[in-house]
Amino acid sequence: MPLAFTLNGAPVLVEAPDGMMLLHALRGPLGLSGPRFGCGAEACGCCYVTIDGEPRPSCALPAEAVAGRRVGTVEGLGTPEAPHPLQVAFLEEQAGQCGYCLSGILVSAAALLARDPDPDETVVRAALEPHLCRCGAHNRMIRAVLRAARGMRGAGAA
Repeated sequence: MPLAFTLNGAPVLVEAPDGMMLLHALRGPLGLSGPRFGCGAEACGCCYVTIDGEPRPSCALPAEAVAGRRVGTVEGLGTPEAPHPLQVAFLEEQAGQCGYCLSGILVSAAALLARDPDPDETVVRAALEPHLCRCGAHNRMIRAVLRAARGMRGAGAA
């Protein structure tokens, strides 16, 4: 059945059979590669997207649950020409190793900074807690989120 929702700020209409998970609709007919399949049990964070601004796993969420809603993926954060401050900070802090978990982490971090532009380390750690990173780069990721928050606050003040 056709499913209409907003994806990264643009309206989309996608053919999503009953029972198709949102992750499969994003990666299949919509052609995105950011959200990834990790565990299939909403336990690793690789598939996180935002739904109406809140980070949510997409691997076990039926696609029809987002009808008429706003969905955001890492592809909606920035471009190579104008990267999101988080993307810049993650590069500067060398916070990405293999990169498999990064799309979900970046989406969750962006949602955090949208609701709390001045988080402390404890708040950042809590926001990223659902995400597993086998490379062990969490400390660098925390530093990157805090760096991006500082930069975003500084840019807003200018």
